[in-house]
Amino acid sequence: MTDASHLIQLLTVLVLAVFVGFEVISKVPTILHTPLMSATNAIHGVVLVGAIVVMAVLFAGALHGAALTALAIVAVALGAINVFGGFAVTERMLQMFKPREKRK
Repeated sequence: MTDASHLIQLLTVLVLAVFVGFEVISKVPTILHTPLMSATNAIHGVVLVGAIVVMAVLFAGALHGAALTALAIVAVALGAINVFGGFAVTERMLQMFKPREKRK
């Protein structure tokens, strides 16, 4: 497989992932966004795994370049921030729905 065809394959996966993600999220009514945040965080976890796989392909030697390596590192970092931040926000929202303890 040539470098150009491999790059086209990776870009195709990226474009399809963006399209599917947009379609999935846009179909969810706004009233359901809060209960579905945990599921969305799981989807972002899959995105993070994909970014790690792309980064592994870059470091394995299939494609080299400082720009591609930097983009892969940024993708992994942003994906990780998104996943962990999403779980923190979800936990905070769930705390809001718990009954408050009565003071003595």
